[in-house]
Amino acid sequence: MRIAFLVAPEGVEQIELTDPWQAVLDTGGTPELVSTDSGRIQAFDHLDKADTFPVDRTLDEAQVAEYDGLVLPGGVANPDALRMDRRAVAFTKGFFDAGKPVAAICHAPWTLVEADVVRGRTLTSWPSLQTDIRNAGGTWVDEQVKVCTGGPNTLITSRKPDDLKAFREAFTREFDKAGG
Repeated sequence: MRIAFLVAPEGVEQIELTDPWQAVLDTGGTPELVSTDSGRIQAFDHLDKADTFPVDRTLDEAQVAEYDGLVLPGGVANPDALRMDRRAVAFTKGFFDAGKPVAAICHAPWTLVEADVVRGRTLTSWPSLQTDIRNAGGTWVDEQVKVCTGGPNTLITSRKPDDLKAFREAFTREFDKAGG
């Protein structure tokens, strides 16, 4: 199972990157850090700088066909930057077009809204995104984790770092079902 983790060069919530990353490793999968730029990304612990992590591939190098699934970690600045990058939006949409599972936590659904893939889907997120999701045609629910199979792929979403245990259990199960 080869899983892309898409993040901006700065602003990802560190625990929302490292915890799901470890879950992929624990299931025998291979996580890959994909970003808009090469080098290292700067993670954050809420509003404070945390660790940096090496980018495995840029969006110019990565292809949806090379991956079995996509994880979109949150952080406020991370998905806000991604939704402004046409390559990041296209890469994200490509997983939906290919019928491959996508997992997004916290503020990450902003990228999904920009990719126009939430219409007709039920998902959760950080509560401040609920209006954006509804305006984009999705149904927002306040649940620890939501697995939505009512579309071209499986979409797994969670609200916040406190939901990480349920999030990783759900997305690793669904990614495994998808044949990853």
